[in-house]
Amino acid sequence: MDGDRLPDEVVLSMVARHLSDATNKPWHVTDGMVKESGSVAIVLGKDHTGNPGRLDLDFVLNVDRPEDTTISDCVAGYGGTPEEAVNRAIQLWLGTTGSALLELLSQDGSFAGHFASDAPDGFPGWHAIHGGVIGWGTGDDFLAVQHWAVNNPLLSRLAPVLEGTFDRDHLIGIKAFFGGSKDTETAEIRVNGVRHEAASEMLTDLDWPRPAEGLSYARTFLLLVHNETM
Repeated sequence: MDGDRLPDEVVLSMVARHLSDATNKPWHVTDGMVKESGSVAIVLGKDHTGNPGRLDLDFVLNVDRPEDTTISDCVAGYGGTPEEAVNRAIQLWLGTTGSALLELLSQDGSFAGHFASDAPDGFPGWHAIHGGVIGWGTGDDFLAVQHWAVNNPLLSRLAPVLEGTFDRDHLIGIKAFFGGSKDTETAEIRVNGVRHEAASEMLTDLDWPRPAEGLSYARTFLLLVHNETM
């Protein structure tokens, strides 16, 4: 991809536009952050790759208490220009991470699904919100991993590996990104923006499809809202 990284104000304006379209409410850029009303904001995290299509987005539930109400995520888009790549990155974020976070605000099932703490496919002891699952790739089976992810919920599979490793009892954001081809593959779990090695290894060992031809990837986001056993 040719071109320099877009200025932060441009990226934030694009984020605001996508959020406004998704929620039918006006989001705007002010003081270096995207806001609608109240205490919620989206800010750009520190860029640590220099890739013009990669974004670090921090969703802050309460700007007065960012240290314990921030859910961080990174996302990369693709395209022929930085504008196309950033636009795609925001779409990927909004369809996965953003859907879970917007559901946290709405609490009505309009953006994502809820799992009770005792649900068979949930995370024991935690109320969870499951964001959307987005897939992409090449070839006839490019949505194979996405279809697998939809039919094989990850929350209950991740619980034995992740349980007891969190540094707070609320707002735990878990991103899953995995897929590849018959020869190469990627499997990554990030917890509040930080790669979790044991969970990533567990995801690698699961039986999601490796297409014989082409590529297939999936991305989703799981939000643990609060620990109900505390």
